[in-house]
This record gives sequence, C-alpha cells and structure tokens, in this order.
Amino acid sequence: MRSSSSSYTPYQRSASPAQSARAPQDAMDFLRGHDKMAALMPTATRMAALQTDCATALPAMFEACAILQFESGQLVLSTPNAALAAKLKQQLPKLQDLLLKRGWQISAIRLKVQVVKSLEKAIPVKQATLSEPARSALAVLADTLENSPRNAALKAALDAMSRRNHA
Repeated sequence: MRSSSSSYTPYQRSASPAQSARAPQDAMDFLRGHDKMAALMPTATRMAALQTDCATALPAMFEACAILQFESGQLVLSTPNAALAAKLKQQLPKLQDLLLKRGWQISAIRLKVQVVKSLEKAIPVKQATLSEPARSALAVLADTLENSPRNAALKAALDAMSRRNHA
C-alpha cells in the first residue's frame, strides 16, 4: 500500500515526440520533485552559470579548471597543476573584472591546485607469441650452435624465448 506522505513520483514516459525532445527538462523536473535534490538545484544552477562565465572570460585557461566554492564573495577555483595556477593567477584581475561586469559579486579569487588522477587505462604490453614451428626452429638453432663462450648468451636467449612462448 502506498503512503500519501511520500514525495516519490514514478517516472512516466510520454509518447509524444515533442515531449520526448524535452528530456533534459524532464530530468530537471525529477530533481526538483525530490525535496533534498530540489534544495541543491539553485546552488548547482548558479555554480554551472559561474563556471560557464569563467570559461567564456578565459577560454584557453579554463578548460581544465573548475569552480570549487563561491561563498560570501569569495571564489575558489581548482587547477590541475601549479604551472596553470601561476598563469591563471596573472589573469585573475581580468577574470574578476569580467565577472563583475556580468553581475557576479566577487571580492576575491583564490586558486587551489588539485592534481587529478588520470583515468586512462594503462595500455597492455603486447607480447608476441611464437607458433610451434617457430619455437622448434629456435630450438634447432640453439642446438646447432657450437658450445663456445661467444654463443653462450645467444643460446640462453634462444632457450628463454622458446620457454616463455611455450607456456
């Protein structure tokens, strides 16, 4: 039995193509419909607008930067490394002026270097495997080499390749 005090409303897909084109608005409606999420929406919207304005003001530098906090006129930006932070620091007066012209009441801008861990997967090392005829040819070569100090390293390498590719 469903309780009437619940704020949960199940999602209902509309059949109209015009309404399905509004999918982002439906997601916003869903977030607004949840009490705790609805309380975060104005802050999230404001931070997204501020991020967009910063990226518009300094497009080349702001690709890797993000807004961390904006409270009491203090803007805190994250940068991925100290080099970008140093370059951005030189542009802070320009950024602050442009944001003030756009209506943002910013009295100070701080930078925080936050190294982001790379999410790229390590490329696996490609190891070639030898076919059975190739392994037997290496074994024959190792057997036909004369036993001498000059050939010892070569014979050991041939033996190691044959064993490694046999497993």
